[in-house]
Amino acid sequence: MMYEHFDNAVKGIIEKLNNDPEGINARKKYVLELSRLGRKLYSKNETIAWCGVTAPFDLLSAMGVTSCFVEFVGAMLASTQTAGYFFEEAEDSGFATDSCAYHRAVMGAVLKNAMPEPDFIIGTSSPCTAGLAIVENFAHQYKKDFFVLNVPQNYTKDAIKFLAAQIEEMTLFVSAHTKRPLSKEKLGIALENFNRSSQLLKDIYDLAKTKPSPVDNRLLRDFGVVMALLMGTQQGVDICQAFKDELNHRIATGWHHASKEKTRLMWIQNRIQYPFPMDEMLDDLGAKIVVDELNNVTWEPMDPDNPFESIAKRMISIPFSMGTSERIRLMQDLARDYQIDGAINPCHWGCRQGTGARGLISKGMQDINVPVLNLEIDCVDSRNLSKGQIETRVEAFMEMLS
Repeated sequence: MMYEHFDNAVKGIIEKLNNDPEGINARKKYVLELSRLGRKLYSKNETIAWCGVTAPFDLLSAMGVTSCFVEFVGAMLASTQTAGYFFEEAEDSGFATDSCAYHRAVMGAVLKNAMPEPDFIIGTSSPCTAGLAIVENFAHQYKKDFFVLNVPQNYTKDAIKFLAAQIEEMTLFVSAHTKRPLSKEKLGIALENFNRSSQLLKDIYDLAKTKPSPVDNRLLRDFGVVMALLMGTQQGVDICQAFKDELNHRIATGWHHASKEKTRLMWIQNRIQYPFPMDEMLDDLGAKIVVDELNNVTWEPMDPDNPFESIAKRMISIPFSMGTSERIRLMQDLARDYQIDGAINPCHWGCRQGTGARGLISKGMQDINVPVLNLEIDCVDSRNLSKGQIETRVEAFMEMLS
């Protein structure tokens, strides 16, 4: 079922792109590459690793491993409105309804044999213990070997050294399962591609800061966190170049002046994954999401001569791995750089990490005069959605900002 879904998506997007050869269509090209990744995951011809969100996907790709964080599949199931079937399976098997719906969806898919069997599993302690627990559960279900990367929350020399040693050990774990050693040449190419993509990401985000911004409420949604799956590949470089070209085109042609921008917003953490008219609602109110919290380059360029240390520095530097106070400082920096008027924080049900920090985030943003709307909503499970209440609160927040 899932292979056919991704295969049909690939064919459909290629047809649309072929019918518009002169179009820029960065978002379509991006979704095409993600669909190709999904097809590879379900093809049964690849070495597969299911991972935690912050795993080093560029390193795994250089080692010939097709990998993905499990939450990506949870989001995809929600976006296609097939998640409900899998929620019920997980809940009937004892998974609590107040646990994270990303994880319940993929656990239900595992129990229904709708997930491809991995060759091994790599867990990460960030962003959350629930994510680590779910991949450990996968390991038990599939009876596969399980490696854990414990990511420190403090950016110190000792922390970097500690994580770098684990990453080096992970490469031996992967080599033992693939029967292929790590190629320094392939890793060097992956890190070079990563650096090229990182520079393009910086350019993209700088263009998004323009007033009015050339982005719309959809173009860069969930971009920073999902692009990690393509970083280190030539396809990742090409996708980043496509987005940079499209934003430059929008600015050069004045496209962004045609869209209303009365209010500039930041979106904190996850977008809503199932069909929900949030983007259209904000469009009608003249509000534009100009930055997502995770659309940010927080790492230094990768050093091919010290790959494990470089990867460790990157993993510790991203907001998912930080302590709350450092994460809030980064949000404040983004708020200033993008000149935002307000922020929306969907307090995802079941996410102890995200929802638990809501008060501190609101206080930190208020300290720089940026109001925050905390929305009590499940970003993946729509069964308990109070659509009217959410719409009313968003409208009132926009009215207050304007």
